Amino acid sequence: MATIRQVQVTFDCADPERVARFWCEVLGYVAPPPPEGFASWDDYNDSLPPERRNAGFACSDPTGAGPRMYFQRVPEGKVVKNRVHLDVRVGTGLVGEERVAALEAQCARLVPLGATRVRLLVADEENESCLVMQDVEGNEFCLD
Repeated sequence: MATIRQVQVTFDCADPERVARFWCEVLGYVAPPPPEGFASWDDYNDSLPPERRNAGFACSDPTGAGPRMYFQRVPEGKVVKNRVHLDVRVGTGLVGEERVAALEAQCARLVPLGATRVRLLVADEENESCLVMQDVEGNEFCLD
């Protein structure tokens, strides 16, 4: 049996490029260059029939360590809480007030990019603190 060595995380969304560019900022990922023969993604999208414009967009970790992320346009909007979400590991190794300060600093960086703060979950006997947020289309993620 083959060993799987890579994984892609796929998001259903209304505006793939907008959501992808948000996650590029969050994770330090990069968008691919536009297809050959096009100076920009806008030029490429303008060349497509309207129903195919901004149908999908990808971004990847420039180091190659993290998974590729793909964003695909779907007709339906988000209705309920995500069953799967990303934990953005900004407080690894930190505890108590130092951890909360790191989470809050990242939250302050992401809100101007379009993220929404939902709630801080304070540490208990089993878990460290984390901060629940939403991306630009309301998909939940945690600063962990």
